[in-house]
Amino acid sequence: MAVVADLRTELLRLVPDERRVSDVESVLDEHGADLSYHAPRRPDVVVYPQSTQEVAAVLGYADGAGVHVTPFGAGTSLEGHVIPLEGGISLDLTRMSSILELRPDDLTVTVQPGVTRSQLEAAAGPHGLWFPVDPGADATLGGMAATNASGTTSVRYGGMRTHVLALEVVLAGGKVVRTGSRAVKTSAGYNLTSLLVGSEGTLGVITELTLRLHPIPEHIVVARAAFPSVEAACRAAAAIIGAGVLVTRCELLDATTIGALNAFSGTSFPESPYLFVEFGGTEAGVAGDLASTRELVEDEGATAFEAEGDPTARARMWNARHNALMASLALAPGTKAMTTDVAVPVSELAAAIEHARRTLDESGLRGGIVGHVGDGNFHVAFLLDPDDEASIARAEALNATLVDDALGRGGTCTGEHGIGFGKLRYLEQEHGDLVPLYRGVKQLFDPNGILNPGKLVP
Repeated sequence: MAVVADLRTELLRLVPDERRVSDVESVLDEHGADLSYHAPRRPDVVVYPQSTQEVAAVLGYADGAGVHVTPFGAGTSLEGHVIPLEGGISLDLTRMSSILELRPDDLTVTVQPGVTRSQLEAAAGPHGLWFPVDPGADATLGGMAATNASGTTSVRYGGMRTHVLALEVVLAGGKVVRTGSRAVKTSAGYNLTSLLVGSEGTLGVITELTLRLHPIPEHIVVARAAFPSVEAACRAAAAIIGAGVLVTRCELLDATTIGALNAFSGTSFPESPYLFVEFGGTEAGVAGDLASTRELVEDEGATAFEAEGDPTARARMWNARHNALMASLALAPGTKAMTTDVAVPVSELAAAIEHARRTLDESGLRGGIVGHVGDGNFHVAFLLDPDDEASIARAEALNATLVDDALGRGGTCTGEHGIGFGKLRYLEQEHGDLVPLYRGVKQLFDPNGILNPGKLVP
């Protein structure tokens, strides 16, 4: 505790507020875990900066003293990104939560990293605008950029990398740099903005973001289609995308997940595989897309097809989809979920999910399959006992099998969750020839290795 007390004393010189430099046990516990099954690890101290200058001061001190720093947002990551593996400082950016400038005429906004997705939606909505990147959780925008988050709308709008125009970032030694600009395109120099998006706090700490916004569609309709099998649902999704239907979301939920959602959210969907699909645009355009989709899903044997435009009903349906992980965990209280994150070319999707379902059934683990199937990304969420090494080993073996299969189909080990430390070996398997380059980039940005050590780069 003497070392911790000394560290706290040093940090209080830089952030002179007893309430914003904490070594209280409950605060340390809160910052030692995320939503994953990975074992927690407490930081030594949690610091809550309120300005870029305070972030720079903390990083400058930490770099000189050899103290590790792990940035923290909402703690909703799934691969251990915010777990401070080497202790040190957890840098909680949630108090940097101001929307600095909203520019409706430019369809852009500049925010601090602690602004949440729902906070931005509330500010942009009165201007007829929205920020479409929707990972489900009400994550902070700085954390979403750090992990290159995407989610249900990425099939139409893309993920965070598509939406970040400019960044303010504090480097390991405390230097503040700016990348990009407010212009929507640039050819000036290396694209460091895109490099920093998805760098998981290993290259710098994001303190400001300039983001794209989009007009809210004039007319929005959601549809639910039930299928006799997961494979039929996937074939229908591929057909919808291949036909050029302008979907905003195209989500798969298998029968196990539907059953869990009915129990958790009070819904009453028949327990069969479903596609949840959303369309947005003009009323005439949406009507055409809806008719095309109905025809395509019926060609794949859909057993039911329902559409509705009521905003409350739409919100209820997507709320149920976003609760899929929590609903699965509620099936077996006390368990944790390992959530795979492979993505494959859409043409390979049905076969990849058929393989995943068969492998899951053979493993003896309990779990379901959901996916952003419009862009080939799906998740197998299986439940395990975090205190049982055999349970974890079975789950990891299943995950490895699914990654092998995805890579063999020209896919990737992670479509949106990132590497953290949970997928380090898979990154090496997927991009082993690039790992030396990754290490060189890390060395250039963070020569003393203080930023989020043990993450992203094997």
